[in-house]
Amino acid sequence: MRSLLSSLCLFLWVGCASYPAKNGFEPRTESSQELRNPYFSNPEKDYVYKAKIDAFNKSFGGIFIVKKLGPDHHRIAFTTEIGNTIFDFTFKENDFVVNRILKELDKKVLINILKRDFKALIQEQSQVKNRFSVNSHTVLQSDILSKKHYFYYKGGQLNRIARVDRNQKKVEFFFSNIDDQFAKEIEIAHYNFKLHITLKSFK
Repeated sequence: MRSLLSSLCLFLWVGCASYPAKNGFEPRTESSQELRNPYFSNPEKDYVYKAKIDAFNKSFGGIFIVKKLGPDHHRIAFTTEIGNTIFDFTFKENDFVVNRILKELDKKVLINILKRDFKALIQEQSQVKNRFSVNSHTVLQSDILSKKHYFYYKGGQLNRIARVDRNQKKVEFFFSNIDDQFAKEIEIAHYNFKLHITLKSFK
């Protein structure tokens, strides 16, 4: 009985523990590193990827384009390889506009999730709320659209973002094959929703 109670207490503690506690984060107060995401920050560059998006048990392939139009102003479009628009969004400061979206994807829940995903993907700077270290990473916590995000840096380079809700990891962004502040490969993996996005640069 005592063993059973101990196991139950441990289970409840793990279930209620914060994301940093669950992942063995060590708090840091001395770090002066600022939260910065440089991967879509150059207004002179067109960011073009070959993309695959799996949503609602359907797969969509095509071209994913991000263009920075000004400070806190980006346009994101996903088209088929022959140029038909699947979706087209504008982010400007705190505004979000759906310019166009394929009827099959025109669902409020999906649009809201894509809004959160792409806002985290393109937001260049954000206020740091907490600083941690784990293994060889510095982890900075910030809020984006009222959700906790943890930015993982190794050697000063951002390689992962985790979005957390109720102490559970909901979404992860992985950046790889990085060259001069350009992530040639990006993966967005959802763990509580049937949505998965992979981006691979043409260059």
